[in-house]
Amino acid sequence: MKIGLIRERKIPSDSRVPLTPSQCEWLMRESPVHIKVESSPNRCYTDNEYRQQGIELTDQMEDCDILLGVKEVPVQNLLPGKTYFMFSHTIKKQPHNRKLLWAVLDKGIRLIDYEVLKDEKGNRLIAFGRFAGMVGAHNAMWTYGKRTGQFSLNRMKDFLDYQEAKEFYSTLQLPAMKIVLTGTGRVGTGAADVLYDMGIKMVTPHEFLHKKFSYAVFTQLDCRHYAARKDGEHFEKRDFYHHPEKYKSVFGPFYRHADIMINGIFWDHRAPAFFDIGEMCEPDFRIQVIADVTCDIAPNSSIPSTIRPSSIQDPVYGFDPYSGLETAPFKSDSIDVMAIDNLPNEMPRDASTSFGQQFIQHILPELFKDESSIINRAVITQNGSLTRHFRYLEDYAGLTTVGDGA
Repeated sequence: MKIGLIRERKIPSDSRVPLTPSQCEWLMRESPVHIKVESSPNRCYTDNEYRQQGIELTDQMEDCDILLGVKEVPVQNLLPGKTYFMFSHTIKKQPHNRKLLWAVLDKGIRLIDYEVLKDEKGNRLIAFGRFAGMVGAHNAMWTYGKRTGQFSLNRMKDFLDYQEAKEFYSTLQLPAMKIVLTGTGRVGTGAADVLYDMGIKMVTPHEFLHKKFSYAVFTQLDCRHYAARKDGEHFEKRDFYHHPEKYKSVFGPFYRHADIMINGIFWDHRAPAFFDIGEMCEPDFRIQVIADVTCDIAPNSSIPSTIRPSSIQDPVYGFDPYSGLETAPFKSDSIDVMAIDNLPNEMPRDASTSFGQQFIQHILPELFKDESSIINRAVITQNGSLTRHFRYLEDYAGLTTVGDGA
């Protein structure tokens, strides 16, 4: 099996890799695979680090069976008929990637999205989510410090590694503040780990809403805390996951008490948003900083102020709920939005090592099977058609007929 690690060409550039040099060397030694790496000046691991591990560097990927990337591949760089692994950002009908799906179909590409590689219980097998949550929480605090001037924090990207960041956290003197964190998966867990390491105390949702604190606290919400049945029936998590359109938001009490919101949920477009712009204009809307790790772009989003992604180079923009327009950051009459869509790229080597380990453990063995339900469920397109698991994208892709595919 010939596997190619492709150069990341999306702008802004991403320096993460699906497999590190040492992982490539181990795989070639222990598995029946040959790995080629497309030369790149932007990776967190240099060409020379791959070369030193005996990995072939090349600009020719045509003879590879499988091409591994991280972010979306620009349409003009797609090779026809290949199998691509990437975060395609098409499964929620994201408007900005519609042309990518068209091109993948037109070129007969077998597209496998990391986001839908799941086990039989629906649990994701491979993700950068924990690192996105870690950097998202760090950046939320950095933004609040910049906004208020009450403390100073370096950017995560400016620390050598997370150990150095933790050592700095131990010196922080934080003011009293209240942080609401949504989500209990990889993203939420990573964010909570950073808040813990900063010395911020976790409290229950009830305590968060009903007690006063003289120090920094956070609470972590799962879906039962911010959603309720429209008909008043008892909340059931499984029902919410399968029928989110039956639910309404009950997040209001939390936006009346929180200074910072860190959003780390996987949002279904049928589910209610946490709040609308009208609510953001209310005098009791207290949140000053929103770190939207989910980064779904409005209007198809859980956060209406996430009107565009931000970037590692320019991480924060302001949002004026009265006009619905973007403003400069850190203004008293606007809400600050941190919506970087490649947060793990602030910890690229740590994140890449973890991601590669997950790929080797959970995904690579499936590629050697004659039939893999895990792979089949994650194939979006094959032979110029959407597969049966992704027929709901038919209108998004502008198709009138859809093949069975995998």
